Amino acid sequence: MKRNDKKSTASEIGDADDSKQWPYEVLKQFRLIFKATQQHSQWVETHCGVTSAQLWALWELSKKPGLKVTDLAKAMSIHHSTACSLLDKLARKGLILRERVSQDQRVVTVTLTQDGIELINQAPSSPQGILQHALFDLPDKVLKPLAKHLDILVKAMEIKDEEAAMHPLNPLPRRVVPENQLPKLSNKFK
Repeated sequence: MKRNDKKSTASEIGDADDSKQWPYEVLKQFRLIFKATQQHSQWVETHCGVTSAQLWALWELSKKPGLKVTDLAKAMSIHHSTACSLLDKLARKGLILRERVSQDQRVVTVTLTQDGIELINQAPSSPQGILQHALFDLPDKVLKPLAKHLDILVKAMEIKDEEAAMHPLNPLPRRVVPENQLPKLSNKFK
């Protein structure tokens, strides 16, 4: 007996008999999104020596040199403290410079160092991440209903950790890569 290996897609499911399949189709789509995000994050860490969130921060800074920390947090839709943490790590790697340029010493602007510029020039074509890149390219007529429907899903899941919405996606467990296993290209960015 030959197995039917044809996989149906969400667009092929339409009649009432198939309606029980919709949750499975949506689940498969989420799996595809999460897997692709994980693979992209892993590629970024392996080839660039920074996390995908750090690379996104560098990309934002490359577009707007001298960006304030609060503006970076807003551009990435993250908490100010999360942005500060990202910037601390990038500063330790020598990829950014922070400057206090006003009389208000709390106001800090951030620019890329030469190493930061070199890294962003070597970055993948979607340095802000593949999910973010895809979302930013969708038209409003798609995004608005998607946001409304995802809100319904979030409510149905009874998610209590609303703070999680203000932290970058980091689908990879933190792992320590031995120094001798890091790619030669990114060693200067460690």
